[in-house]
Amino acid sequence: MGDPVVYIIDDDSSVRKAISLFLSAIGYNVQAFSSSEEFLDQEPWEGTGCIILDVNLEGKTGLELQDHLIKLGCNLPIIFISGRGNIQMSVSTLRKGAVNFLEKPFDDNELVSSVADAVQLSQKLLTEKNEFINASALISTLTARETEILSLLISGKLNKQIASDLNIAEQTVKLHRHSICEKLGVRSLPGLVRIADKAGIKPTGKIQ
Repeated sequence: MGDPVVYIIDDDSSVRKAISLFLSAIGYNVQAFSSSEEFLDQEPWEGTGCIILDVNLEGKTGLELQDHLIKLGCNLPIIFISGRGNIQMSVSTLRKGAVNFLEKPFDDNELVSSVADAVQLSQKLLTEKNEFINASALISTLTARETEILSLLISGKLNKQIASDLNIAEQTVKLHRHSICEKLGVRSLPGLVRIADKAGIKPTGKIQ
């Protein structure tokens, strides 16, 4: 998806310029915006990176933008910066997934460390998102009965137990199991568990 992009959103032009020049000098691809609205007007970035976001913005505040991006499922972690922050505010943003909350003027080393952590987290989130999409696409090829049997298989139940639960022949379960493995491109139960987990499929029932 290309190199990571660091987005700077701050209504103070001197702050935007200073951070942009500093991060650009150490190799980051930087884009700066004066408001949440200006940032949201652009085409959403589907790659990795992070957002350095001022809390106290005109219009949609940094806190409101964080809530908005959470609803969108954005995989760009946020580093908040503020000259008028407080402990309650910082704790709230961190609980919602922010990487750090830096008070102006902040230390350059702390900013660099926070950006590195945020980009690394972004890469992890994007990988998990892509794995979910790919696994879900595979799961969507299963019939309703196959999906039902998959949920029972990953719960640890044997073929005969599944047959009993569903009131079908054990041989029918075996045939469905073979079809499931073929569609998901795996050969064993661990493979089924791995794909089901990535797609958010939960085990059904208890082992007897």
